[in-house]
Amino acid sequence: MAGIETLRKWRRDLHEVPECDFDLPQTLAYVKEQLEPMAARCDCMSVFSPARSTVCAFFDRGGSAATALRTDMDALPVREETGAPYSSRHDGRMHACGHDGHMAMALGACDWMASNPERLARSVLVVFQPAEETTGGARQVCQSGVFERLGVDRIFGFHLWPDLPSACVATRSGALLAASNETTVEFRGRASHIAKSRQGRDALLAACMFVPEAYRFMDERSQEEPCLLKFGHMEAGEVRNQIAASARVEGSLRTFSAEMGRRCRDELPRIAKEVATEVGCTAETTFSEGYPPVVNDENVTSWAREVLSKAGIDVHDVPEPLLIAEDFSWYQQWLPGTFFLLGTGTGTPLHASTFDFDESILMRGVEVYRRLVTASL
Repeated sequence: MAGIETLRKWRRDLHEVPECDFDLPQTLAYVKEQLEPMAARCDCMSVFSPARSTVCAFFDRGGSAATALRTDMDALPVREETGAPYSSRHDGRMHACGHDGHMAMALGACDWMASNPERLARSVLVVFQPAEETTGGARQVCQSGVFERLGVDRIFGFHLWPDLPSACVATRSGALLAASNETTVEFRGRASHIAKSRQGRDALLAACMFVPEAYRFMDERSQEEPCLLKFGHMEAGEVRNQIAASARVEGSLRTFSAEMGRRCRDELPRIAKEVATEVGCTAETTFSEGYPPVVNDENVTSWAREVLSKAGIDVHDVPEPLLIAEDFSWYQQWLPGTFFLLGTGTGTPLHASTFDFDESILMRGVEVYRRLVTASL
């Protein structure tokens, strides 16, 4: 198994060349450069691309079923402020969400499997995917048909998690992470000079009235089950002394059940229209399709816990679903799977310009993968 120095090198090399969305030429080239020597020494390993900006490693042990491991590769449009010697060489882009660590763990798992193929309990597909932070690169991997072609019937993945102790592994059966729907509300009114404000229809006022009403509605819903709506961006008007003819608020809706998601998407437009009508404006609300919730399969999660427990790896419980979103959820629309959290112990938030971690935790992630692919079902 690759040692900590190798894992550290992979992670830091990748950290220096962060790329976003599907535009990952250096990242893809680096991952392939590491995988191809592994394939050269392992007769059952092949490297291929089933979809745009995606690379897969397949370990064919025969039989009709396979296990998948998944990592994401894309970075964020964040200017790094860690001051680390391995800081981003791409100005305005940064691996601020740990995907460089995810890739290092997946490479570590591939390296071990290439050296020990006879110890695999079944075939294994390792997926390096793009665009987790943007349009959901996982979905295109699913739609490629690669899982059906190779008989994949379960999938596992990791996310680094700053709020957990260093190297702590955690998950929960059922809902773990939220569905995400980007939410936009546009208000239309009529402009007028502020000295003749009665001749106008104040779209800015409508937007300002709507936000607390929407929050009040969501606070009530959150008493029934976890859910969240927050707005982080507003635009309105043209100049300071004119009533705004238009206003726009942008935010994100997070839910864990299809029913709650439907209720919110039905009721929020109604609230927007009622508030707008009160001040003589109109309102239009739109929701992106977004990511489904990450819902861990109960049977697969129970099996994984048992396997890891027997290997002396405690899997801690996540007491409540978390309100972040992750496109690992698309894989779980195709096949059962379990998503794990791996603690960094730093408390530095994901997406922060100062995000960093001690790479020694990556050894725990590789060990988890190793135990999962060698255990009999």
